[in-house]
Amino acid sequence: MALTHWTFVYCSAGLPDAGDLRTVTSPTSTTVLAGFGTVAAARRAFEAGPLAQCLTETQLVELCGAFGHDDVATLRRLRPGLPVGLVGYAGEMTAELHAVFGD
Repeated sequence: MALTHWTFVYCSAGLPDAGDLRTVTSPTSTTVLAGFGTVAAARRAFEAGPLAQCLTETQLVELCGAFGHDDVATLRRLRPGLPVGLVGYAGEMTAELHAVFGD
C-alpha cells in the first residue's frame, strides 16, 4: 500500500490550543499539518475535535521535536494500530540545532 495520507503534528508558541489544521494535497497524497500551542493541547486533540476526525483517514503521524517518548506512547495508546513516531535529527546536526535554538 502506498502512503497517500499522513499527518504532521507540531507545537509553536502563539498557536491556539484548539489547533490550526492545514491540508496540503497533490494528485497522489494528502498531508495534514496540525499545529498547537502546547503538547498537552495536541494530546487532547488526538481524542476529540477536528484532528481526531482527520486521524480516522491518516496512515501515519509524525510528531515534531517538542514531543517526547512518553508522549508517543500515550498517543499510540489513544490510536492503536496507527503508526505514531518522532521526527529526529542525527548527531552531526547538533551545532546547527544549537544555532537555531540557542545554547
